[in-house]
Amino acid sequence: MSQFAVERVRHELKFRVAEVVRNERLTPRMARVTLRHPDFATFPSLAYDDHVKLFFPTPGIALAIPERGPSGLIWPDGAERPEGRDYTPRMFDQARQEVVIDFVLHGDGPATKWAASAKPGDTLGIGGPRGSFVVKGDFDFYLLAGDETALPAIGRRIEELPPGAKVIAFIEIATAAEKQSFDPRANVELHWLDRSAGDPGLVDAVRAATLPGGTGYAFVAGEASASAAIREHLINDRKVDPDLIKAASYWRLGDVDHDDGHAH
Repeated sequence: MSQFAVERVRHELKFRVAEVVRNERLTPRMARVTLRHPDFATFPSLAYDDHVKLFFPTPGIALAIPERGPSGLIWPDGAERPEGRDYTPRMFDQARQEVVIDFVLHGDGPATKWAASAKPGDTLGIGGPRGSFVVKGDFDFYLLAGDETALPAIGRRIEELPPGAKVIAFIEIATAAEKQSFDPRANVELHWLDRSAGDPGLVDAVRAATLPGGTGYAFVAGEASASAAIREHLINDRKVDPDLIKAASYWRLGDVDHDDGHAH
């Protein structure tokens, strides 16, 4: 393993009203929406788990345009602030001025409603990313663990790691129909955990896993308590250096609008 380092790279905060180019259904519960804006020609996303904030317009109401303030976006007085949710850019193409966002379709929240019906020409607001958490170093292996909400980050990581990298990934999904295909250059050992088939949950699967020797880096994301339990297991039972674990809570059971603590 080469020298390990983490670099926090800050980006200029920007807000754009992007236009839908395509809306594809990857699986029954996952929509892939391609967005376009001229500013995406310089879209900054240096890390696989970057976050942007998406703002969903209320039908019949024009999307307000915020100004950039010292601590984030400032919305005009009297304007309706649209509902906002955090998402990982699954991929982006600066030459085509496009950013791709994958949406898990569940419940009846604003993101699901918008993504389920979005069509070319529709718009939404997108702010950020405000920063990238760049992990530097060639590790002996990479452990990736998450549920459907972590699939954009996990899929991007799998496809961006270089040839020769070793990846062990555990992904918990609702049914076998939610499996996705990736285009990796790395050597990937992929475990799909199907809840409908009674497969072990994410925490139990990671606890039972046989991991390679050497020094690995772990990315864990999804439901808050599961991410915390896996992080605790890696530190206490496998003696992994906490600095070599990124454990993110993308949602919390029973919490409709969970704040994961990221800056966007």
